[in-house]
Amino acid sequence: MKTLKLFATVLMMGTMFVYMGCTAAVVGTAAVGTGVGTYIYMEGVLKTDYYHSFERVWKATEQALVSLKASEVVPSKKIGEGSISCVINGEKVWIKILYKDKNVTNVGIRVGILGDERASKMIHGVIQDHIKG
Repeated sequence: MKTLKLFATVLMMGTMFVYMGCTAAVVGTAAVGTGVGTYIYMEGVLKTDYYHSFERVWKATEQALVSLKASEVVPSKKIGEGSISCVINGEKVWIKILYKDKNVTNVGIRVGILGDERASKMIHGVIQDHIKG
């Protein structure tokens, strides 16, 4: 099973590089115990799948923003999708949360106009901490 998953990931990465050039990059994989998939940084947005329900990820994201002392927080939530814009440490942040399956939720984070991979990864880390409880 792990071999098949690895093969599928490598195949997907190869396809992305062929069709998108260098605009897409796989950043890394988090520990299996955290319930987070591979990070993909594309066009200034760092995305990953959380293997938890949409509602749990949404709540953890809100808690993370409180922990990070976000200001000007503007949430917009619909069935199966939502977005939050805010300011953290003087930088504009956009977070997009999408339902993918019963316990699979995708979160994309952009920090600043062009994107900041390191800052986005840090925010993902705080969201993970709140999911773990």
